[in-house]
Amino acid sequence: MITADFRAMAESDWQSITDPSIPQIFIGMATCGEAAGALSIYKAMESALIKNRIKARIHKTGCLGMCYCEPMVDIIKPGQPRITYKNLTPETASELITDYLINGNYRPDLALGVWGKELDGIPNLFGLDFMKFQQRTALKNIGVINPEDISQYVACGGYKAFEKALGTSQQNIIDEVEKSGLRGLGGAGFPTGLKWKACYKTQSFPKYMICNADEGDPGAYMDRSLLESDPHSVLEGMLIAAYAIGCSRGYIYIRDEYPLAIKRMAIAIDQTRQYGLLGDNILDSDFSFDIEIREGAGAFVCGEESALLASIEGNRGMPRHRPPYPAESGLWGKPTDINNVKTLANIPAIITNGAEWFAGRGTESSKGTAIFALTGKVANRGLIEVPMGITIRRIIYDIGGGVPDGKKFKAVQTGGPSGGCLPAELLDLPIAFDSLAAAGSIMGSGGMVVLDEDTCMVDVARFFLDFAQQESCGQCIPCRLGTKQMFEILDDITKGNGKQTDVDVLLELSDSIVRTSLCGLGRTAPNPVLTTIRYFRNEYDAHINDKKCPANVCQALVNGGQVDE
Repeated sequence: MITADFRAMAESDWQSITDPSIPQIFIGMATCGEAAGALSIYKAMESALIKNRIKARIHKTGCLGMCYCEPMVDIIKPGQPRITYKNLTPETASELITDYLINGNYRPDLALGVWGKELDGIPNLFGLDFMKFQQRTALKNIGVINPEDISQYVACGGYKAFEKALGTSQQNIIDEVEKSGLRGLGGAGFPTGLKWKACYKTQSFPKYMICNADEGDPGAYMDRSLLESDPHSVLEGMLIAAYAIGCSRGYIYIRDEYPLAIKRMAIAIDQTRQYGLLGDNILDSDFSFDIEIREGAGAFVCGEESALLASIEGNRGMPRHRPPYPAESGLWGKPTDINNVKTLANIPAIITNGAEWFAGRGTESSKGTAIFALTGKVANRGLIEVPMGITIRRIIYDIGGGVPDGKKFKAVQTGGPSGGCLPAELLDLPIAFDSLAAAGSIMGSGGMVVLDEDTCMVDVARFFLDFAQQESCGQCIPCRLGTKQMFEILDDITKGNGKQTDVDVLLELSDSIVRTSLCGLGRTAPNPVLTTIRYFRNEYDAHINDKKCPANVCQALVNGGQVDE
């Protein structure tokens, strides 16, 4: 097992952070933080500490999820609670060193929240609307610990679930995951326990374990943030899965547009090897397992399981007919389990707390929580984890803070280019696999884009069809030619060249593509068109019959094609 000395060291290290004798500074340095200027914040605070001869410890953390507040910094001063500061500049970050660490001024004007009771007018961080409606399981460590330090993960209980798993049978672990009701959080929603069971029962070796981190939906960054902010939670989930199904080799498939995620995952893998959590006879057991990172070239279709397998094998990423399914014949023809990043990050909590605990949240058919990247025309953009069954209204108006600038909410796009656009009359729809499907959309990997009154829904459908037809691998005719033909019709409509028969043709093409496409990309590509016709048919009619764009977006239909100066 993990040595007592190492766990004691890790817990001691964490204790020095939570109850420090010197100031502790945490700077959010995930991609969102770095893009907002976190590196300059780091340098400014480091210089201010040196200038004022203050001994302090600076930590990198991941994304707390409140992307709208970046750059963010947390400070723990000896004898004081942890305080989170928002939207800092190098100048205000330097001021915090002198004003707070030296002079004791909490700077409420810069503060977002305190990790505890209200302090000098600074509210409890977890009492803010953005946080209080969330239930964080997979995201519990993001923005809290240093993702490049395994000791901080271990000190927060990391790898205890894996130790517990090693002490029980493979069948018991699979049964526990199955009873939890966990479904795949990469889009398909297939029961995770059933997938593990199928792979476990296939008596062919070697077996392979794959983490699918090929996140390609426009506006989606859930997997990226988890890998950047808490990579060890994903590794621990992979270890448990690999032990349960009986495999010795794993791959993490990450698109190369995620350099920071790749870097931090590589660091985490090296650390787990160093402490005997990867390799031969892990923790003095009979279980051996190792992991390799494979970088994808960014093809959206490689998020589909069989295309991903082809890519890892060194072939062009193209889907194949199923069955056989990967659990029976996957990587190099051997049994293979493929799980999404978010799915794997939930596994340690299920093993630690039990199936009933996990199943106690969510709905009857959609257990646990869902992670979304909340983007678009919403005040509080960021990463959220909410219980299944929460309504769209609560997400957008309570957590998201509503639509800014006094604009009216028009629709929300869920599930990315494979999902659908849901209108204002469905704001009270509960978020769950079945309810979204009934409304014409999908859960998808977790993208959620809010659209306001200035959005043209025909143009939105056109945008997603353009993406789908460009990302088609071209292998099957319905997807290759059907999505192209649909895009051309939508393009004509937005340019004022729509015909009376266009909507009927779009519906007919959609039906054919859904029924006959080889993989999920083609079968779901028409969803944005189908839902915009279903809920916003009046906008199609206005474009075709009246040659007008109600939202004044389509240039060819605004003032006869002339845009106002």
